[in-house]
Amino acid sequence: MYELIQAGTRTYYIDCPAKMGIYVMDGNKVCMIDSGNDKDAAKKALKILEANGWTLDMVICTHSHADHIGGNRLLQQRTGCRIYMAGIDKAFARFPLLEPSVLFGGRPCRELKNKFLMAQESEVEELTEDVLPQGLEMLRTDGHSISMTAIRTDDDIWFLADCLTSEAIIKKYHVSFLYDVEGYLNTLEVISRLEGKLFIPAHAEPAADIRPLAAVNRAKAEEIIELLLDLCREPMSTDDLIQGVFCTTG
Repeated sequence: MYELIQAGTRTYYIDCPAKMGIYVMDGNKVCMIDSGNDKDAAKKALKILEANGWTLDMVICTHSHADHIGGNRLLQQRTGCRIYMAGIDKAFARFPLLEPSVLFGGRPCRELKNKFLMAQESEVEELTEDVLPQGLEMLRTDGHSISMTAIRTDDDIWFLADCLTSEAIIKKYHVSFLYDVEGYLNTLEVISRLEGKLFIPAHAEPAADIRPLAAVNRAKAEEIIELLLDLCREPMSTDDLIQGVFCTTG
């Protein structure tokens, strides 16, 4: 856990619960892609950078879920790095209470205000092509969150964040969090057409061909859609509908 793995000439990733990418720029400066799930993950990442003689210059956050931005505040405090994220998700990094509030549909109960759903606040700036370091490209991959971004390095390596999840996770939980189902399915279609040497999802093993895993994710989403349509043939409350989904898939 927290092993540094080289994926290309300049491209590395830290193998951990929510994989963190590292792109080595000119000199010894690096750009991190996501900051881990909490300050401890960030501390481990900093130790890896120091061991390799690298200096953190900037962080690109693919989206605002706590396991991807949990290390932002510590990294910012210790290094002064600038942090970038695209779209509305920036607001969730600045005001972390928004994440459990959106999940709960109102003021979240105490149990939802934990580090897994509510990161510490951090200062983030808008991610655009203009602020990307030379050698990096961005692709909006909305659906799982409001405004998610995939990053490609010039080693032809793609960091896909939460565009898809592993087959093991799908078999265990069946239902994944999606902010926008249509956007998610569109993103899977786009991902299936991408070309690259290696694709690195945050919660699945890296793969040279991402199409099989994209197909698994799409099939499960379509299965849940069909189940919802079937359950809704008879009028029922939202609570009964949720119960029906989890009783059927569990």
